[in-house]
Amino acid sequence: MLIIGIAGGTGCGKTTVVNRILHELPDGEVGVISQDSYYKDTSYLNYDERVAINFDHPRSIDFKLLESHLKILREGKPIQQPVYSFVEHNRTGDTIITNPRKVMIVEGILILTNPELREMFDIKIYVHADSDERLIRRLKRDISERGRDIDEVLNRYQNTLKPMHQQFIEPTKEFADIIIPNNKYNDVAVDIVKTIINERLSI
Repeated sequence: MLIIGIAGGTGCGKTTVVNRILHELPDGEVGVISQDSYYKDTSYLNYDERVAINFDHPRSIDFKLLESHLKILREGKPIQQPVYSFVEHNRTGDTIITNPRKVMIVEGILILTNPELREMFDIKIYVHADSDERLIRRLKRDISERGRDIDEVLNRYQNTLKPMHQQFIEPTKEFADIIIPNNKYNDVAVDIVKTIINERLSI
């Protein structure tokens, strides 16, 4: 199994890059795991307490569960991937059966901050985008998809997202094997990734 980690700041275009890679690869050969599914269970907190959590800090992620799930997939067994609700700021209690594939893509803003998880990645990718562009994308997504208002998004960006990006996410560029600038599509970088994946699928 080839495990690929795709990281980058919020709104950088990770999902777009993942979809571009998936679009040109054989159906059923590549699986995707989102870091967002592995936010820690916070059922013991009330809604207001959950809203106050810093979800852009590495400690918000259940890395041990994510690592154990990747190990299970490597053994050829399926996992029960948690389902997370951005509206409720908590896991829903539901799970999605995720089957092992020849290639597993793990995507998320914080996945390269964890040394043990980094060691599991055969290829580490960082998607870079201008900070203004990332903010615009985050605004559009959180307002349209997650029920946030503009003041909440801007306040969280200024007080949490931006400082956490500078402290934890931006420095993980140094661990990346490939950096994809996503202010405009970088076809060469994506083609390189697809070529590597296709070579592994042909083995």
